[in-house]
Amino acid sequence: MKTISALLEADNLSLGWAKVVDQLSRPGVERIAPLTLSISGFDDNGVAAEIPEIRQAVDAFLEAQGKRDTENVAWTIFPERYHQIAGGDREKFFELFIESFQRVQDFNARNNKRGSYFQRLVDLNGNGKGPNQLKWMLDDYDEHPKARRTSKFQATTFDPARDYTSTGQLEFPCLQQVSFVPDDGDLYVNAFYATQQIARKGYGNYLGLARLGAFMAREMELRLTRLNIFVGVAKMDVGKTEADFQALLAVAKKHLAAQKGAAVAA
Repeated sequence: MKTISALLEADNLSLGWAKVVDQLSRPGVERIAPLTLSISGFDDNGVAAEIPEIRQAVDAFLEAQGKRDTENVAWTIFPERYHQIAGGDREKFFELFIESFQRVQDFNARNNKRGSYFQRLVDLNGNGKGPNQLKWMLDDYDEHPKARRTSKFQATTFDPARDYTSTGQLEFPCLQQVSFVPDDGDLYVNAFYATQQIARKGYGNYLGLARLGAFMAREMELRLTRLNIFVGVAKMDVGKTEADFQALLAVAKKHLAAQKGAAVAA
């Protein structure tokens, strides 16, 4: 088993994900440990630049695999639809999500019985017991925008009381922590993963984190500038020779080659 390390950067979310997949798809490579991916290219509203054909190819692959699509995975980190329903009002947004997630758990206990990433960020102990880590950070920033910035705004998704278990395969929570760093009008977001399934979860993870960062930046009246993702072990969670994956890889490689060609021409 061959393990490599990778330090990657992209100004487009789709290409950032494609670069990771390209590394993992190389002959003999089975994991990246560690992986650091830095994504920029956000617009003034914090929306990440994407390539629609790549995301469509990812969703087609996930459908063929019988897995949740990118929007569904992104929802676990930031429920964009709930934010829209709340009209952008953060207090209503938090209340709506916390109240409704209890019904979501009852409806689909198999996938949600241990919570979701966003649920742990806004209601760590569950059932409305809190704490709401994002609310605390935003309220504190409103009151003390000039206070210390490098260590205060950290939120955990890992809870030792629930997550220390001898279960052999536990997919949640792979994302352990998110931190937010305001810096002279900009906001940098850092996400820390113990492990990450790149083909089936990676794109949705990055999309959800970008949306979470955009939300925090808007509430802080800052500009989302960069999303940094640190992964202890990034895994290829599908057979490389599978036809579904090969079709996806071909789309990713096409756009990576186009980007490389454009850079050479410039």
